[in-house]
Amino acid sequence: MGHLTVPAWPRPAQNALSNVQAVLASGRWSVPGNWQGHPSAEARFATHFADFLGAPHCVPTMNGTAALVVALEALDVGAGDEVIVPGLTWVANASTVLAVNATPVMVDIDPATLCASPAAIEAAITDRTRAIVVVHLFSSVADLDAILTISKRYGIPVIEDCSHAHGASWRGRRVGTWGVVGTFSMQEKKLLTAGEGGAVVCQSDDLHDRLYQLRSDGRRAAVRPTEGESELVADCSVAGTNYCMSEFCAAVLDAQLEALPEQNRCRAENAATVDKLLDEVSGITPVQALPSVTERTYYQYAARLDREAFAGVTAATVARALTAETGLPFQTPYPPMYRHPLYQPRTKRRFLIEGRDPDLLESPADGLPEAERAHLEVLTLHHPALLAPDGAFEALPAAIEKLQQEAGSLRVLESAGK
Repeated sequence: MGHLTVPAWPRPAQNALSNVQAVLASGRWSVPGNWQGHPSAEARFATHFADFLGAPHCVPTMNGTAALVVALEALDVGAGDEVIVPGLTWVANASTVLAVNATPVMVDIDPATLCASPAAIEAAITDRTRAIVVVHLFSSVADLDAILTISKRYGIPVIEDCSHAHGASWRGRRVGTWGVVGTFSMQEKKLLTAGEGGAVVCQSDDLHDRLYQLRSDGRRAAVRPTEGESELVADCSVAGTNYCMSEFCAAVLDAQLEALPEQNRCRAENAATVDKLLDEVSGITPVQALPSVTERTYYQYAARLDREAFAGVTAATVARALTAETGLPFQTPYPPMYRHPLYQPRTKRRFLIEGRDPDLLESPADGLPEAERAHLEVLTLHHPALLAPDGAFEALPAAIEKLQQEAGSLRVLESAGK
């Protein structure tokens, strides 16, 4: 088949440039900058993103990692505490727990959703568990009904990491609004992006005040700011850090947010087309959403291989071959967290606090068999490909069948390390 030209990402929304130009001329380039007599770009984005999600409060941050840190700190997670995290996700879900001096406890995934297994979460709870971090991964939403039931049973708050799920809904309500706190990343590859950026959303007024201070060096926004003076005042109740989003980032995100619903619709339509096309071939099955997912987003389209149909080779080998055949950027999921090359807790002395066994930071006692299996069996396709025009995927079934017919050659290449 001919190679598909994958649409460029990120792509600037219609008003992105004019929004940035307005900030350049405003005299205020950061949140601590002087009040200009009108809401900052950051405050406008916070309002618009909260409205989009149906959340009462939003606190923008410099990136998604900062969003996770202030969420953990707002829930008073610290030394001696444990935080349950999925064993299949980006490294920040564990490293941010280490950053607040707590211990990440990795749990295995549900093979149907690729998100944290509710049964594994419950089995990992101890008297030290202080929070449960749930990641809505790739194109799935975790089983929120089951996880929130566990949360209520044990009195342990849930943090939803929605960095792959800007706009996804569970039972008609946006993800990020079900847990006590929801976090988002707006890094360059995300569905909503300004190159960098993040956000924390919550329901509680008191929690919002704490989150705001935690990311603003402990400062609050003045009730009646004075024009020409900083809007932030040192009226604090908690020590914070400067994790503020820049005005430029907020200006871009405000424009990108306007384009997000239509882009999500396009991705969903193309994903449905790929689902139908994959029904035409054996040996590969799309990962399906749970029935309670009422709006699905696609950070990465995911499908699981029957490795026997490909002579036993791994998803990584099939991904490389399919990319060469089609031009589509197929990949595999993250390796399980304890094997992630960027998860290296022993390299920072501040993570090796007294009384904590370093071995517990690096390898779950029973391993993560479903996360390991997903890494070997699952193919993913990054979302820009799902913005391609109609007909872009029509030859995909033939390419898959060709690879199955040539699977013996793929096995030889894999054995040779190629």
